[in-house]
Amino acid sequence: QVQLVESGGGLVQPGGSLRLSCAASRSINIYTMGWYRQAPGKQRELVAILSRGSDTTYLDSVLGRFTISRDNAQNTVYLQMNSLKPEDTAVYYCNVKIISGVVYWGQGTQVTVSS
Repeated sequence: QVQLVESGGGLVQPGGSLRLSCAASRSINIYTMGWYRQAPGKQRELVAILSRGSDTTYLDSVLGRFTISRDNAQNTVYLQMNSLKPEDTAVYYCNVKIISGVVYWGQGTQVTVSS
């Protein structure tokens, strides 16, 4: 079993920045690593995903503001979020898919953008 431990959420003012981290509890054969978010009353949506080959995909509304990256040695994926907007408020979930097709989710971390 793999545990994904997230950190970095919190309260930030509009225009501010946060960096989310997600560390896997052990070395795994990763296929994709990504971040999803779910706002109250809305469906969970893909924010950013990073493939094994380093291809990235972003939600249109975060393009140019968010950057996904990883540290393979630490089995960690990051989401740098800049120029945050109130509409970015949500619970952010780390998602890891391994080569076998098994998908793991983090516990979620709250991001609140408010003045």
